[in-house]
Amino acid sequence: MTSTATPRTNIDRGDFVNEKFIDFTKPENRKAMEDAIAHVKTQLGREYPLTIGGKDLTTTDKIISTNPSKPDQVIGVFQKATVEMANEAIDKAAVAFESWKRVPVEERVACLFRAADIMRSRRLELDAWLNLEIGKTWPETEADIGELIDFAEFYGREALRLGGKQKLHPFSGEKNYLRYIPLGVGVVIPPWNFAAAIMGGMTMASIVTGNTVVVKPSSDSPTIAAIFVDILYQAGVPRDVVSFFTGPGSTAGEALVNHPKTRYIAFTGSKEAGLRIAEQASRTQPGQVWIKRTVLEMGGKDAIIVDEEADVDSAVEGVALSAFGFQGQKCSACSRAIVSEKIYDEFVSKLVERVKKIKVGSPEDPANFMGPVINKAAMTSILGYIDVGKKEGRLVAGGGRAAGDGYFVEPTVIADVDRKARIFQEEIFGPVLAITKAKDFDDALSMANDSEFGLTGAVYSRNPEKIERAAEEFHVGNLYMNRKCTGAMVGSHPFGGFNMSGTDSKSGGQDYLLLFTQAKTISEKDGATRIA
Repeated sequence: MTSTATPRTNIDRGDFVNEKFIDFTKPENRKAMEDAIAHVKTQLGREYPLTIGGKDLTTTDKIISTNPSKPDQVIGVFQKATVEMANEAIDKAAVAFESWKRVPVEERVACLFRAADIMRSRRLELDAWLNLEIGKTWPETEADIGELIDFAEFYGREALRLGGKQKLHPFSGEKNYLRYIPLGVGVVIPPWNFAAAIMGGMTMASIVTGNTVVVKPSSDSPTIAAIFVDILYQAGVPRDVVSFFTGPGSTAGEALVNHPKTRYIAFTGSKEAGLRIAEQASRTQPGQVWIKRTVLEMGGKDAIIVDEEADVDSAVEGVALSAFGFQGQKCSACSRAIVSEKIYDEFVSKLVERVKKIKVGSPEDPANFMGPVINKAAMTSILGYIDVGKKEGRLVAGGGRAAGDGYFVEPTVIADVDRKARIFQEEIFGPVLAITKAKDFDDALSMANDSEFGLTGAVYSRNPEKIERAAEEFHVGNLYMNRKCTGAMVGSHPFGGFNMSGTDSKSGGQDYLLLFTQAKTISEKDGATRIA
C-alpha cells in the first residue's frame, strides 16, 4: 500500500460545530473571492490523469469539462477510461483493502481532520472551481464547500464513536461485544450538482470506516473531484485507497458496479440511473460471495404547503429561495407550491413580484442570484417542460431562455396546475415552479403526497395542530416547518428520502456510517481461554 508521510493530527477536536459561511458583503471577502476566481482561471484547461492503484494513467480518448456560463471555455481535460481499466481499479482497490482495513480508526480519522484543515486553507479556491465548473453562485459554492468540510469533521467524530467495542446487554458467564467492521471495495458515483459535498461525503464515509473506494465523478464536474482526491492524498490517505476514475457510465461505470469484488455502491443522481444500479447490483456475478449493498440518493418532486394561516410574506420568500436557488438544480428544490385557496391569489401575486427581482447571469458576478443550468441537454429538457407547462397551467413569470451565451433559463412560475399535470408529477431539475390551489389542509396534504418521490417538503402555517399533523402525515425524509425546504445542515438535518427518492441514507446523521460497515458480534465464555 502506497503511503504518504504526514504528521499525525490531534484527533481530540471537541464537539462538532458547522462551518461558518464567508460573508461576501464584506469588501475584503469580495476581493478575496474575485482574486480566487482569477487565480483558478490561470489553471483552466489542465489535463488530469486517472489514479488506479496509486498510479496515474492516461487514455487516448478524453472527456472535456466546460464552463456552463461560457461553453467554449474548457475547465479541464480528463481521461475516458475503459472497461478493462474499471476492472483493474476494483482489483487494485481489493488488494489495498487488506491493508487499509487494519489501519487503526484513529489514524483514518486523523486523515479526515487533516483534509478538513487543508480545505479550510484553500476554501475560496475550491469555491472558485465550483463557480466556474458548474455555475454555482458565490453563496451556493460556500454552502457546498462548507458542507464538505462539515462531513470531514462530523464523520471523523462518528468513526471514533463507532470504532471501538460496542457494549451489549450482559449475559451470565460470557463476555460479549460488537464491532463495526468495513465492507470492502466501494464504488462512489456522485452527482454534478453538489460536486464537492456529496462526492466528498460519500468518499470520506467510505474510507474512515476502513473501506477502499473508486470515485467516479460526473463528466460535468470532474475537476473538483480530482482536486479533492489530491487533498486526501496530501492529508495522508494512501494513493491506492482512493482511486480517481473518469469514464462513460454506460460502459466503464457499469463495469465498476458489476465487478464481483465490488462490495457496495454509493450513488447520488437520477431515479433512472439509481434504479439501474439497484438492478445491476442485485445480480450475483461469478465469484461474488456477498450481496452487494447500495446506498442510493435519487430524485425529488418537493412540495411546499402554504396554509391560509401562514405568514404569506415568509412563505413567498421560502418558496422563491427553495425553487430558484442554484437554478432549481437540487433534489431538495421546491418544484410544487400547494397553496390554500383562501390566500392563493395573494400568494401568487407576491411571488411573481419576488421572482421578477431575481437576476440571472454569470455566477462570477455576485449580483446574480441565478447562474446557468449545467449543460445544453439540461437546458433543452427544461425548456421543453416549460412548453408543456404553458399548456397545463397559466404562465405568470419567466417562460424561456435568459440573456447570455451560456445555458441560462429564466425563473419560471406556472400557476393553476392540476395535480395530475406532468409538471406537477415529473422531476424537471430546473428553475420551474408549479403552483396548485388547495381546498383545505386535507387537500393540500393529499396533493403533497401524490408523488412517487418523498425527499423534502415544507409547511407554512401558524396552526400548531396542522404542523403536528403534517409531521405525522407528510411522507418525506426531510420535512421543514415555516422555512425553506433546501439547505440541510450536517448534524442537524440528516438527509435522505423515501419512495423513489432513494434508500433514505440520512447523510450527515448518526446512522450514516453504519451503511458502510457490517456488525460483528463476539462472544467469549468466561474462563474458557487458556494459555498453553
